[in-house]
Amino acid sequence: MFWRYLELGGFLTVSIIFLLTFGSLGYIAGYIYRKKIAEGKIGSAEAEAKRIMEIAIRDIETKKKEILLEAKEESIRVKREYEKEIRERRSEISRHEKRIINKEESLDKKIETIDKKEEKLNIRLEEIEKQSKKLSEKINEKQIILEKVSQMTAEEAKNSLLDSVREEINVESSAIIKEIEKETKLTANKRVHEIISSAMQRCDVSHVVETTVSVVSLPSDDMKGRIIGREGRNIRTLEALTGIDLIIDDTPEAVVLSGFSAMRREIARIALEKLISDGRIHPTRIEEMVEKAKKEVEYSVKEWGEAATYEVGVFGLHPELIKLLGKMKFRTSYGQNILKHSIEVSHLCGMIASQMGVDTTLAKRAGLLHDIGKSIDHDTEGTHVTIGIELCKKYRESETIINAIASHHGDVEATNLISVIVQIADAVSASRPGARRETLESYIKRLQKLEEIADSFSAVEKSFAIQAGRELRVILIPNQIDDESMPYLTRQIAKQIEQELEYPGQIKISTIRETRIVDYAK
Repeated sequence: MFWRYLELGGFLTVSIIFLLTFGSLGYIAGYIYRKKIAEGKIGSAEAEAKRIMEIAIRDIETKKKEILLEAKEESIRVKREYEKEIRERRSEISRHEKRIINKEESLDKKIETIDKKEEKLNIRLEEIEKQSKKLSEKINEKQIILEKVSQMTAEEAKNSLLDSVREEINVESSAIIKEIEKETKLTANKRVHEIISSAMQRCDVSHVVETTVSVVSLPSDDMKGRIIGREGRNIRTLEALTGIDLIIDDTPEAVVLSGFSAMRREIARIALEKLISDGRIHPTRIEEMVEKAKKEVEYSVKEWGEAATYEVGVFGLHPELIKLLGKMKFRTSYGQNILKHSIEVSHLCGMIASQMGVDTTLAKRAGLLHDIGKSIDHDTEGTHVTIGIELCKKYRESETIINAIASHHGDVEATNLISVIVQIADAVSASRPGARRETLESYIKRLQKLEEIADSFSAVEKSFAIQAGRELRVILIPNQIDDESMPYLTRQIAKQIEQELEYPGQIKISTIRETRIVDYAK
């Protein structure tokens, strides 16, 4: 057994050695084969690389030759163009030189001609001077003879002649001036009447005088007791919150709201109507409704302002100016609603401007904003003109608009035609029948003041205010004033009325001077 195992082990050992030997030989053979293949590939790659390098070198040489050739052609082309340009410039310079030479030659000829003429003129001037001396001597001789005959010196005769001529010219110029003034007045009055009458006819607006009361209808008289409330607490609350007096009397199914502030009356009216429709009337509910009414009025103010701008066709106003326009719905002047008045003035300005060839849009804008200062409450100091100027400056309106506002009552001189148009339109709107109201007392005072102003002049005998104060007739003392001084006195009366009196529209002043001589045939 031992020997059998020994034989088997030797066989295995030999087999292993044999396998290892053949494996090593195979690996070595494979390595040698792969090395040959790699060397072959390297050799072919080097050959390929060499071939590529040769091709690249040939291409580079070819490109180099092409670039050199192109550069040479380009340099030849540039050289030709440069030479061509030089030739053109040389030819142009030669042309200019020829022109300059020709001009110099012509100038030389003209200078020679002028020199010849100057010589002739000098000769002629010498002749004229000689003749002038002879004439002066003759004139002096004649003057001496004339002075002896007329017994006047030359200066005295000249002054006498000038005085007579001046007097004649003054007479003729006065007649011409009067004729021109008469013709101008006739033409201007006719044209003004046409423009203003046309504008007034085309501008159709209502003239309802605003009052200081509002009336709220009630569904029944039982509602009056609910409005008054227990021990009057409801009515006291409503009056305290709105600042408006509620008049509950025997008028059937109606409550009267009285107050000078139109905005507060509107708030009270809206709040009361809401309370009546709601049915719940107590102090807490009244406070809620008054707050709601205030918000509604604030919203409505903006809408009224926008509606006014759309109505007259004025756009681009600052939002704050639009709100102030809406607030003018609650302002009145002599009972005339300021917003309606401003809209009417804007329409009139546009129509007058269109007939006079002025900027219609700018005229409408000036007319709409001329009373904007009246929309500000009493807590701001100053007249409505001053406040309006400050507002328009603040919101960057043009100088034309500012001057129209400043001059529409004559406080400032009008510097443009639009300002004059605004003055006319404002006077027309205020003087329409029914547009404004005036108490009997103020009416009588105005007539008396008119007569007092006229009577204050020494040459006035008596004055009479007629036609509801729209005309003032003044009787003059004949021996204290002549016809030539009457226009000056009439203008002085008009100026004093403009300074001391406020009135709608315009006042016609007629001065009358007459001398009556009475005798009797016996």
